[in-house]
This record gives sequence, C-alpha cells and structure tokens, in this order.
Amino acid sequence: MTLRSESHKVKGVMLNAYPDSVGQKLSDMIQLLQRPAFKNTFSFFYILPTFFNSDLDRGFSIIDYDLNKELVSMEDLKALEELKIQLKSDIVLNHLSVASPQFKDLIKYGEASKYKDFFINWNSFWEGNGIMNNDGIIIPNQAFIQKLFMRKSGLPILQVPFPDGSKKPYWNTFYQEIIRNEISVEDLNDIEHISLNKKNEVVERLNKAIQDRIDIHKVELEVPSSIAKEIRSIVERKSTYLGQMDVNAASPLVWEFYEETLAKLKGFGCKILRLDAFAYLHKEVGEPNFFNQPGTWNYLNRISEIAKKNNLLLLPEIHAEYGLGIHDQVAQRGFCIYDFFLPGLLIHTLETSSNSTIIKWMNEIVSKGYTTVNMLGCHDGIPVLDLKGKEVEGSYVEGLLKDEEIDAIMDVIIKRGGKLKNLFDADGKKLSYYQVNATFFSALGEDEKKLLLARTIQLFAPGIPQVWYLDLFAGKNDYLAVEKAGSGGHKEINRTNLSLEKIDNLLNQDIVKNQLKLIEFRNTSEAFLGTMKINPSPISEIDIFWEHTTNFARLKANLKTCSFVVEYRNKEGTGSFSY
Repeated sequence: MTLRSESHKVKGVMLNAYPDSVGQKLSDMIQLLQRPAFKNTFSFFYILPTFFNSDLDRGFSIIDYDLNKELVSMEDLKALEELKIQLKSDIVLNHLSVASPQFKDLIKYGEASKYKDFFINWNSFWEGNGIMNNDGIIIPNQAFIQKLFMRKSGLPILQVPFPDGSKKPYWNTFYQEIIRNEISVEDLNDIEHISLNKKNEVVERLNKAIQDRIDIHKVELEVPSSIAKEIRSIVERKSTYLGQMDVNAASPLVWEFYEETLAKLKGFGCKILRLDAFAYLHKEVGEPNFFNQPGTWNYLNRISEIAKKNNLLLLPEIHAEYGLGIHDQVAQRGFCIYDFFLPGLLIHTLETSSNSTIIKWMNEIVSKGYTTVNMLGCHDGIPVLDLKGKEVEGSYVEGLLKDEEIDAIMDVIIKRGGKLKNLFDADGKKLSYYQVNATFFSALGEDEKKLLLARTIQLFAPGIPQVWYLDLFAGKNDYLAVEKAGSGGHKEINRTNLSLEKIDNLLNQDIVKNQLKLIEFRNTSEAFLGTMKINPSPISEIDIFWEHTTNFARLKANLKTCSFVVEYRNKEGTGSFSY
C-alpha cells in the first residue's frame, strides 16, 4: 500500500495547539473538546511537542520522546480516542537537546561515549576542508560555506564544554541558549596566588556582569591573564547550556533511535507523524545543508519504511520558495505536503479583492493530485518566503506572487504589529526575511468578516484543514508575551495561553460560534469526500463547489464585502447559511 493511497484516507478537520494552550495541561483542552459546542468539530489533533520532554524552542528541543507528565497523561490519550479524535505528533529528525541522554553521555565520557558519533563534531566534519581559527574552530573554505543555509547569525555551532576543561564545537543549526550562573568565592578555592579579598572582588564583578547579561570575557578582572582564564573557565563549567544539537544520520545508532521512537509514538496512538526539520538532516561536505540530493531522498525513504511498519502517515515539513519546486518533488513521491502557500495567498486575496492567484494555486493542487494539510495561522509565523520565485539551473521560475506583491503583504502585516524573522549568512549578515510573526486575525486588521471568510475559504480549499487554536478564538497579537520572552521571543506573539474562564466568554462571540459551525460542517459533510471544482466568477468573487454522490457543498463569496453564502445538500436535504 503506497503512502499516497494512505494519505487520501485522511479526512476531517485538524485542531492544532500545545498541550497547555488551553488551561494548564492537555486535560483542560480535552474538557473543552467534550463540550457540546465542539461536538463533531475535529477529527484530528496535532499536539505540539511539549507533549514530550523538552527544554527549548517551546518543545522542538526534545530531551526524549516520553510523555511530559506535567502536561500529558495516558488518560488524556484515551479520552481523545473516546472522542474519535486521532493524534498527530512530531519527530524532530534533525536534532536533539543538549539535555538528551545521548548528548549527556557524550559530554560525560567524551571519546569513550557510546554516542561519540551520534552528533556532529563540527571540526571533525570539516577536517581538511577549512582553516582553524584562533578559537579552535574550523572555518570551512568559502566555496563550501556559501552553500550553507543559515537559520541564525554566525556559524551553526555551539561550543560545548567537556569535564576536562576543553570546548568542542558541535553542529547546531537552530536554537541555543547559554545561561550564566553566578559563582561564589568557594568556587575559587583552588585558585592560587590571589588573595581572598581579590577573590571576593572578582566574584562580585563577574556576578554583576552575569546579572547585567554582559559577556564575561569583556569583564576586566585585574588579575594575571593565566588566572583570569582559569576563573572564566570555572564560570563556563557552571553555566547551563541549552541547544538543539544536530544528529549525525550517518550513525547506525541514530536510525536505531528513530526505530524506537516511531514504535513509541505508535503506542501513544499517533496516526500522522510530522517530520520536523527533515530537510536539514543530510549533510555532506561540498553540498548544501538543506535538502541536498540524493541524500535527503535516501533518508526520507528510510524513514518511510519505518513508518510503514508502524502504520504512520508521514507529513514532511519543509519551507522553500515555490519556484524551487521542492513541494512538487515531495508530493510527486507520494507524500502528503504542507500547504504553506495558502496563508499568504489568503491575505493577498482579501487585501486586493482578487481571486486570480488563489484560484490558480487551488487548481494546481487538484490537477497535480497533491494531498495537503493547509492552515491560516500556526505555532510559527506566516510564511512569505515560500511564495517567491527562484532561479533554478540558470532559469527563473516564477513564484505564486511577485516580489512586490509579497512586500505589500509584509508591509500590511508589519503595520498591523507583526514581527519579522530573518535569514543570515555565516558572517551574520541578513540575507532576507523568512516569515512574519502575527496572529492571523491581527494580520487581517482584526476584521472579523475577513477572518470568517478566510476560514471558510480554507475549509473549502483542497486539503486537510488545520486550525490553530488561537485563530479559532480570534486571538490578537500578544505584545506582552513577546516583551517577556526577550531576544528571539517574536514567536510568542501568536501563542497566548487561554484560560477556561476566558474561553467561556469567547464562546459567546459570533466570530467563534460561526467558525465552529463552519468547522463542524466541513468535518461532517460527505461532499468533501468527493471532487472539487472552481466555477467561473468575476475576479472579486470566488465560487468553490464540492460534490460526492448526491452530496454537495458550495461556497459563493464576495471578496470586496467579505459576505458569502454556503449551500449544501446532504442525506437530510438541501440548505444554506449566509454571512
């Protein structure tokens, strides 16, 4: 049985949230889903990876794939099963946390560790293909470094301290955080040739720098350089290191780990498995570190074989320009793909009152037989880079939107309070924006009519509709959360936790009640088991028709006024509702 045929069996609407997005833990969300207002609304629940034990990037720095008992219980999973809601979860293929058992073993035992090849020692990887700098880090030859796809400023490494006092660079594509912990005079007991008064003075200076988040290497200690180096190494050893450490998929132990993990997820009741960051997994000197070929395909095929044994449907997650065509390559190999194009296209459609681009994309999905999961908002930002064109083998392939149209979307969202996420080169220079962070409601100017029409078009678009919990409740940009999160906290703008008391009030709002009605319609109507066509209409309108046996569902919308009507026929007869 092929993955493509399996993916076509996935029907219904998918909820998306963290375990504690509502209330304080998953049981609170389940309590919400058990209410009459949510009856028959969702068939799937994509629970983000704080579901597991993790320590950074709101779940995407996995310590291990055991249930996070502070948020999730087996009783919760049984309750979802009783609600006939199937589970979608993540495996973060590219990396594991510094706090994972594997990395902790590596730090403890060094070269004697069973896991010494489980992660990627940066210097070992680039040996013979670069020059060692004064910090003991190999800088790859320029021809190689230009091919690297950077998700943050500077080289993708974390300098990891080992018990013997040495520091080694390990590949770290995504997030890292070094937390400096204050020291005491007792920590300097073994330091000789300076007085107790001087030790007190040094400790006071360093702790003040730590409190003020000043680089300890820039603090003048007024002691001999050899002693200063020794003292700073003590601070380094007392620091807490957090990071998403890239795994070495050339190691057999990594694939044993994948085997164990997929079997464990099956045991939790997982049906759909999102492959997070899979395109970064394969690394080879002289090749890009993002979706290099054929290595990425080889790894994807190996994961597919493991997934088949566990009856899991794979959903590879990848962001890339439309013009690059990676979405098409993944889909043509039989995989369900994320429709990261729809969010930006919907904003463009509603801001310009023009159906031309979104109709073109929907027709392409149907004509090429793509199976997709689509969305408005999600735990990440609103993707915009995905809409762009790209030069491929000397020829420019146009994007779904022109650059100036994408810039116009960006300008609108930023004026409405959105935050930017950028891409960088190895020297820390910004290359381009990557995505903009905002709630979808705020991106639409907090216009309820626009949000309701956007939701309805999403529900009528080809694909499995995924609903971010905050969009359902018309969540607004959370600037306080961004400020509280500090540097790199832009994503928190769209992750507001909602109390059950708050939701009690929100459920009385028309924008929430109307979305729930439309979601229930999409989740239960047999018309969406059939075929879709887009009827001819003026450019400022859209007319989408679904049909299966005697059932049909039709959306007729005016993009200028954001008014629309849904007509349908089911086994009980015909009907309609208008907004």
